[in-house]
Amino acid sequence: MPALAVADALRASGATVAFVGGDRAEAQLVPEAGYELHRLRVASLPRHKPLAAVRAALTDAGALLVAGRTIGQVSPDVVLGGGGYVSAPVGLAAALRRVPVVAMEADGHLGIANRMLKPVARRICTALPIPGQEGAKFLVTGRAVPPLEADRDAARARFKVPPEATLVVVFGGSLGARTINHAALAAFADPGHYAAKDLRILHAAGERDLPDLQAPGPHYDLRGYVSGFMEALVAADLVIARSGGSVWEIAAVGKPAVLIPYPYATQDHQTVNARHFEQAGAAIVIPDAELTAERLTATVAALLSDPARLAAMGAAATAAARPTAAADIAAEVLTAAGAKR
Repeated sequence: MPALAVADALRASGATVAFVGGDRAEAQLVPEAGYELHRLRVASLPRHKPLAAVRAALTDAGALLVAGRTIGQVSPDVVLGGGGYVSAPVGLAAALRRVPVVAMEADGHLGIANRMLKPVARRICTALPIPGQEGAKFLVTGRAVPPLEADRDAARARFKVPPEATLVVVFGGSLGARTINHAALAAFADPGHYAAKDLRILHAAGERDLPDLQAPGPHYDLRGYVSGFMEALVAADLVIARSGGSVWEIAAVGKPAVLIPYPYATQDHQTVNARHFEQAGAAIVIPDAELTAERLTATVAALLSDPARLAAMGAAATAAARPTAAADIAAEVLTAAGAKR
């Protein structure tokens, strides 16, 4: 999604954009957005499985050759690495052909691909300041998110939530989050615990856990997946979530949040994300190990009983969102392309 947001900004400036990607979400989202997609097969390197690591290394070596052919066919003026596994072989192949490389990092640390591209990248655009990664090569831009027309009434109508109701949106990522799922179901089983008018819950629990979960009442909209999820955020009064890249989408629509970082994320980057927004005054952080229904109930009850605090947190989220991130990254890409010429 950050790459698509930057691509849209580039296209709006008159650039032609093509993607190189694998078989994950980009296989559907990129063509739907009207961009050409070149496919590349890559594999992550298992750290504790030597034989699997050897097979993955062979796959990735082949990906570098295919990436080189793709660069030769497309003949780009510049390559932007989005931070995923595919970006490493494509960026390295571009550098070998003296094509300028720009990279972007959506988390609070440099991932493997961006560590590989660091020596050849002209600029690395980061969502957050990263300790040890300072200097002229690094530019803090925030995380690019797609532009959105924030029509709260239309968003609420889509989810059948009355304009005057209080809506709490709960989600844990594409696969869901068991600790959040179970804590939320128990915490919001009785709306009477909260000083909120007509409390409604919209909970995207993930398809994995959904068969084992049951909504506790008509006020509780429990789903595996919510399409057009930004609309759900626009409709919300409060968001309860993990703190991966979605924290920037929450901030982009100016919503207060209770964040529960995934404790096993690489280099604990979800905690870095969550603490960033907590320090900005936009979120409350509950460590996953400390999340209980009782803790969640107390936290949310305190927030919903204090509209002024919710409004202040929402304003802080908007201030921290860096809404120009996509345009700023696009500008760096165009500058690199101009330098080549």
